[in-house]
Amino acid sequence: MNLRFFTYFFIVDTMPLFSHPSAMTFHALPQFIEKQFLAIAVILSAAALAFPVSFTWIKPHIPLGLGIIMFGMGLTLDFEDFRDIIRKWPLVALGVAMQYLIMPLAAVGICSLLNLPVEAVIGLIVVGACPGGTASNVIAYLARANVALSVTMTLAATCLAPLLTPAIVYLILEQQVEINFWSMVVSVFWIVVFPLMDGLILRRLFRRQLEPLLRYFPSLSIVVISLLIACIIGLNQKTLFALPLMVLVAVILHNSIGLAAGYGVARLFRCSKRDARTLAIEVGMQNSGLGVALAVKHFGAVTALPGALFSLWHNISGVTLARRWRADPDS
Repeated sequence: MNLRFFTYFFIVDTMPLFSHPSAMTFHALPQFIEKQFLAIAVILSAAALAFPVSFTWIKPHIPLGLGIIMFGMGLTLDFEDFRDIIRKWPLVALGVAMQYLIMPLAAVGICSLLNLPVEAVIGLIVVGACPGGTASNVIAYLARANVALSVTMTLAATCLAPLLTPAIVYLILEQQVEINFWSMVVSVFWIVVFPLMDGLILRRLFRRQLEPLLRYFPSLSIVVISLLIACIIGLNQKTLFALPLMVLVAVILHNSIGLAAGYGVARLFRCSKRDARTLAIEVGMQNSGLGVALAVKHFGAVTALPGALFSLWHNISGVTLARRWRADPDS
């Protein structure tokens, strides 16, 4: 079946989701969006495949969109949530260790299993050697996981990336890569730390006044992350239409192994389900943007395909998991 026809059919077929009476009232809208956020993400993604220019204009605003979501997270957290992370520092260390051990090893194993071409092997290993991305914090928030733990792990893994990512790539591929430490730290500060701290401070100062607004931020975050995913899909439309199937299979396996191993190992260490979900998200979701940039710079544009696909897939799988965990916190 033609992919464009399938995309159009999918959009039309799923539109009845939005005719639900609860969508008709303003106060019921947040609840409706939270309930249907997987459908919203999929519909917008399908629309981006069919009409990419409708979403690609968002690209320059991706950092702003992530900042808005992080600000909303800050409004739902307290400083005490981060004090609790000090007590859980072994959990942060465990998560970061899994990030830099499981994902590179999984990439090597998958490449051997599927006998991928050398360009795909390089791309998948580079992605596996990267730290967790800021999108993991958003998914942790939507999944009602431990956001403070997620943010702390992202910061720790990012600060270690200029040392560990090149070391892992060199160990496996015998190729040196360079990472600008300050550029990464500054980027994470402005996208993650600054808006999060703003939200925390405003909540501390104006908790009572802000309380009526807090119910709207999860639904706002769902809309924003769905638009960002659609933008990424629109930007990579041609790549997706010319998709090498085995590379997609490799990316799905890579992400799935990270999610499953992160959750399973955390539970093995007797972590709570909430913390285990957080580690699953952090380990399974990579900074694929960094992976794409490193692949293009050091190995050529063709090696960036696994990173581009990972960027798409880990958001889709993350949203799917977040919907399940948000609906059933005990799962």
